[in-house]
Amino acid sequence: MSNDSTKKVFTVAFSLCLVCSLLVSAAAVGLKSIQEENKVIERKENILKAAGIYDENVPVDELYKQIEPKVVDLATGEYVDMDATAYDQRKSAKDPALSIDIPAEEDGAGIGRRAKYASVYLLKEDGRLKRVVLPLHGKGLWSTMYGFIALEPDLNTVKNFGFYEHAETPGLGGEVDNPNWKALWVDKTVYNENGDPVIDVIKGSVNAEDPQASYKVDGLAGATLTSRGVANLVRFWLGQGGFAPYLKRLATEGGEHNG
Repeated sequence: MSNDSTKKVFTVAFSLCLVCSLLVSAAAVGLKSIQEENKVIERKENILKAAGIYDENVPVDELYKQIEPKVVDLATGEYVDMDATAYDQRKSAKDPALSIDIPAEEDGAGIGRRAKYASVYLLKEDGRLKRVVLPLHGKGLWSTMYGFIALEPDLNTVKNFGFYEHAETPGLGGEVDNPNWKALWVDKTVYNENGDPVIDVIKGSVNAEDPQASYKVDGLAGATLTSRGVANLVRFWLGQGGFAPYLKRLATEGGEHNG
């Protein structure tokens, strides 16, 4: 067969493609366990950051021993007997048997369905609650944003807040990653005197003289829809359709929640 024949060219090209595809498949299979392990470590790292105890000089697994993961029934606020380390809330939200539809008028987070059970992460000191970390997610402008919010023992004051996954516009909505903006959430108040989640991301900057300033966070410049999405998802997950029943129950164990 001539080296210049069309048949030989296609044969060589096909062989190369086949070999390359086999190598890629083998690499994907071989690396899958490492990728999954990295995802677990990254999630733990984000939980530690939310809890305020992350230290890059200390192994993540060592620090994570201070965290007590639990699974809670969102409808009742009670803990359920499930392996908290293995529970996948995002996967459960796609399973009709493990999730519920959210009526449009109640779906502030824009997620359509939510899992019946949710993960929570407790940080305790001398047996007393020091921090509770809650997972949140909801629609921004272009993507579903996933993050954590940490509350102080009063279950009403924000310790930390941030997203670990989103696809918002860099330089605009993507500024949800900006440490300076995330710092604005620290010490903000979630619930009003009636126990309603009223924390908001406003347009522009918060006026320090505003008597409602503790409930407000500066908006993201040029990202009104992302800012609105953040406010909506936080209020949804800290409301009656989210973690409010759990936080009210947790308050009876030593917190000071206003709800």
